[in-house]
Amino acid sequence: MKNNTILGAVRSGRILVSDGAWGTFFQKKGLKPGECPELWCIDRPAEVLDVARSYVDAGADMIETNSFGGTRFKLEHYGLAGRVAEINEAAAKISCQAAGPSRWVIASIGPTGKMLVTSEVTEEELYAAFKEQAMALAKGGARALCIETMSAADEAALAIRAARENTDCEVVCTFTFQRGAKGLFRTMMGLSPTKAAEEAIKAGAHIVGSNCGNGIEYMIEIVKEMRAAAGATPILVQANAGLPKTVNGVDVFPESPEEMAARVKAIIEAGANIVGGCCGTTPDHIKAIRKVVDGIKR
Repeated sequence: MKNNTILGAVRSGRILVSDGAWGTFFQKKGLKPGECPELWCIDRPAEVLDVARSYVDAGADMIETNSFGGTRFKLEHYGLAGRVAEINEAAAKISCQAAGPSRWVIASIGPTGKMLVTSEVTEEELYAAFKEQAMALAKGGARALCIETMSAADEAALAIRAARENTDCEVVCTFTFQRGAKGLFRTMMGLSPTKAAEEAIKAGAHIVGSNCGNGIEYMIEIVKEMRAAAGATPILVQANAGLPKTVNGVDVFPESPEEMAARVKAIIEAGANIVGGCCGTTPDHIKAIRKVVDGIKR
């Protein structure tokens, strides 16, 4: 697989399946409020490996890494800013072990929580933080990097540039959108799906898309808009298992694997090339998506 690329697979006509949520697994395994999930890559690697393997067993073509909050800006909240390289390299090694030679690892890089527009951070500082994380993930064996849950074009572009300029990895960039009162989808910073796709491609992303924030029904609309702007660039979508409902103070994602899978054909027809899950999704959701995708290929 090392000599093959996600881009090559998509261009050959394959529809690929990504993995699902990781955070809920860790909570079930005992992750406590306020605990750093990324540190589990060092302290509880077997638990992280178990999550990664669960998605491989479910039929995912690619899996992420336990590194969403792996920049120094996020890790400094836990006093771990000096362990960025160690934690991210370990995260990539664990997922690579689970993926084996026949699947890709798309290592997770989330937003920093810092905003350029408020001058609380400089472009140089953001670039350096993303560079540090990207290089460690690549050193750990990741051949693709998934810059995800983005809302600002400037932060996303810096992350893409840092990944492209300092690694040989394929670069995915996905944004999170909310539907406003007028029915339009926008990121927290006001980006439309069209503008997000354009800005990510201009910055050098090989693959664009959307994750989190919406169930698969709304993602169909987002993918249609992104496809119109993305041209031949592949689109990855990782939808939540529906919109969360609060039950006894706990967020519950109501969409069953069957309900999610029922819209997979529509989202592929809308222009998605890679379909997976985000919050609330489980290996059972990925199994159901895999079954639909395999049926389409036949």
